[in-house]
Amino acid sequence: MSATRNGSHESSDVLSTRSLSEISEVETVRLSVDLVSAARKNLGLLRTASESPWLHERATLLEAIRRYDELWMPLISDLMEGSSPPMVLPPLDVEWVWFCHTLNPVSYRKYCEKRFSKLIGKPAIFYEENEEYSLMRCEELWMKRYPNESFENEIGINSSNLQDLHVVHDHHEDLLSEVEKQRHVYRKFSWPYMSDIVYLIAARQRYKGFLYVLQRFADGCPSRLLPSLDILLMWVTHQSYPTVYDEDLKEMEGDMGKMVGLWETVRSIEVEETKKLWERTFDQSYVKAGGVIEFGGAASVVKPPVYWEVSDRDVNTKYKSLLPRFLQEVCVFVRLNSRMKPMQQERRHNFLRLQIVRCHRELKIDKPISSFSADTWKKVTHLYCEFGTKGLMLEVRKHGGGCFKTSKLEDSKTFLWNDLLRAPSLTLETHLDDKQVRAVASITPPAQAPYLLKCVPDKVTDDSGAMVSDVILRMNNYKPQEGRWLSRTILDHAGRECFVVRMRVAGGFWRRGGETPSAVKWEDRIIEIREGSWSYVAGSIGRAPEKIVGTATPREPPEHWQAAWCFSTGEELLISWESSTSMADLNFRLRNQTSSDPLARKCSIEQGKSVPRAKEHEKRENTEENDEEDEDDEGFLTLVRFTEDNPTGRPTALLNWKLLIVELLPEEDAVFALLLCISILRSISEMRKEDVGSLLIRRRLKEAKLGARDWGSVILHPSSSSSTISSPYLQPWYWNARSVIAPDHGGDDATKQPAVNNSPVEGGDKLYKKGIMT
Repeated sequence: MSATRNGSHESSDVLSTRSLSEISEVETVRLSVDLVSAARKNLGLLRTASESPWLHERATLLEAIRRYDELWMPLISDLMEGSSPPMVLPPLDVEWVWFCHTLNPVSYRKYCEKRFSKLIGKPAIFYEENEEYSLMRCEELWMKRYPNESFENEIGINSSNLQDLHVVHDHHEDLLSEVEKQRHVYRKFSWPYMSDIVYLIAARQRYKGFLYVLQRFADGCPSRLLPSLDILLMWVTHQSYPTVYDEDLKEMEGDMGKMVGLWETVRSIEVEETKKLWERTFDQSYVKAGGVIEFGGAASVVKPPVYWEVSDRDVNTKYKSLLPRFLQEVCVFVRLNSRMKPMQQERRHNFLRLQIVRCHRELKIDKPISSFSADTWKKVTHLYCEFGTKGLMLEVRKHGGGCFKTSKLEDSKTFLWNDLLRAPSLTLETHLDDKQVRAVASITPPAQAPYLLKCVPDKVTDDSGAMVSDVILRMNNYKPQEGRWLSRTILDHAGRECFVVRMRVAGGFWRRGGETPSAVKWEDRIIEIREGSWSYVAGSIGRAPEKIVGTATPREPPEHWQAAWCFSTGEELLISWESSTSMADLNFRLRNQTSSDPLARKCSIEQGKSVPRAKEHEKRENTEENDEEDEDDEGFLTLVRFTEDNPTGRPTALLNWKLLIVELLPEEDAVFALLLCISILRSISEMRKEDVGSLLIRRRLKEAKLGARDWGSVILHPSSSSSTISSPYLQPWYWNARSVIAPDHGGDDATKQPAVNNSPVEGGDKLYKKGIMT
């Protein structure tokens, strides 16, 4: 195997695996279309189709097929000069049917030759400005040729000809089947990193390598070959340009039959044969980060236990104190050197340890060297890591003697994310233990992930935002501090302070031997959120930031509701509770007060963890724990947004109002989600006459050391789960929320009042109990 050393990191001894770019175009297929740009366009089409429920309604679909067959294909056939398709794009419904049809190249070719005596191609239009022009040009040509046919699919508006559509169905049975089969294809390719150019360039190169393997070994292989996810994306994209696909692969037509199709089921022997052929050809692991193998069918797609969705925009960039979170997939494979000498058998007692450079230094994944083989690459781990973790370390260690479980470091190497991002195919190889152990790491480009925010107790503040303290008193020349506000600090995934929450409880001021603060009325118990971190003046004593970015004001609830809040973001929250014995009887309603548009910022709250896949994974992994505690009583809520593009709703945030934890997509407003969470906690505390959310804690609790096990920094993929790795910090926070966010104070439960006396100038427990529970 040839390898080149990374010039900027020669001392690290990190080698790049044999590059697939070494294969010349003379040896493999020359691709006549820009698959990188084409794949990005296709991903946009797939996402739009997935988020357009109307497009998959039977009546709409039948009309789309009629329009495609009777109107569009004759039109583009007449416009097509030679083998070059015209630069026009059809409307969405027709484009979707066209795309689905091309994914069966044999059927599509027969259809075109029978109807038009030639293969109809698709134009390579990849840029938004060109798409806009091509769509407008198509509409002009369409209306000129079909003046009585609407350019847009209007079957949902005018369904008077539904009976006729059922007759048309008989003529398009095969095409209808093709389109329905592809309805959920976006689920395979919905990862946020997949539209990244770096990922697509690597995927294109691996696709060329796969075609090279097909050319060389397909005839001698008794089984079919299975494309990995990244290669599959390129194959699907290539197929969607029929004339290009036909021309590029005309010499391989027989070989392509040895390739497993998009939804075909797979036998285990086909998986193993594919891996062996790839490893024999390129001396690399076939499976990589972002390039897993799936076994056919929508149900087989293994999603990570994180809610990692594509977001078009980040509305939280307006909050300078809130930094985005980026996530990436990481895979590590190991193979022993086949020339390992028999005299080195003592090395088999060594073990390999994987650790993270930053953010989760407590993580230790140990694997005995004897569990690896010289015959094939074996996966050490499959992780989802924040980009802030910086990289991973591999150590070869030797078990120590004696009764203590100690080990001695024999060798170590580090993979840094920045080096991997610059590597061919996003993959690097290194040697350990005097070149007896080969290790390969691969990653996907980092993509923005949901924000993770948690609310931790802090000291009581006065009306000005300063903490109630003798330090502040002296700085103010002993002028009494007026007003009492419960305060909370919002920390992000990395433990950074990004907001300060204040809840008004009392007015007046405390003077020795004189007046004491008194609880304010319910309607005056406002909640405010300030952007930024505390300005500390002495140790942990400080002042809240000045900028107020959100408020929640309680008001008199309407009939049949127990609580009502008006948010500065424009929403109104109503809460009712039919029974104080069951959380399932809680009802919520959100109304927008600033827009007459019924869909403008419309949202709803659902009880429980309705974020896709949350329940599925939790039930599978934590069955016993869920049996002990009623899931509906854990304080989880899901925020669902409704828009014109998503009339059926899209989950944008997962909240736990008891523990004051929020996970939200970049498109959801963090301040609104926090106001929602805290308002619900205040209301339910008052309804139950109980401190259900530990609001009586009025001091900062000790946090886990930054970088030791930052929550959300590393998440273990289900395929790498092991009985030896059971840390809740390697699982989604909502699987075991209390353990993940519990402060580090010697094992005490986070909900217990710390055994520390609060300062009398703050006011006693009686004052705060009255402000919280009555």
